[in-house]
Amino acid sequence: MTDLNERASSLDPLTNHELDDYRRELEHSLNVLSQRAPVRELLHKKLAEVLAEQEARSRLDQPSGQ
Repeated sequence: MTDLNERASSLDPLTNHELDDYRRELEHSLNVLSQRAPVRELLHKKLAEVLAEQEARSRLDQPSGQ
């Protein structure tokens, strides 16, 4: 797995497929980590960024007026 900080530093260059893969990696990491792991806060932040990017791309893909 690529360093999370490096991958999330700029989501723009990622293809939709790469963004989906990154989201799955983050979700998997959150599922397997202890609830008390300090890194969970960072993973939640990165996941929120990915979800926001996916939402933004989804809005751009919709035709005007919908």
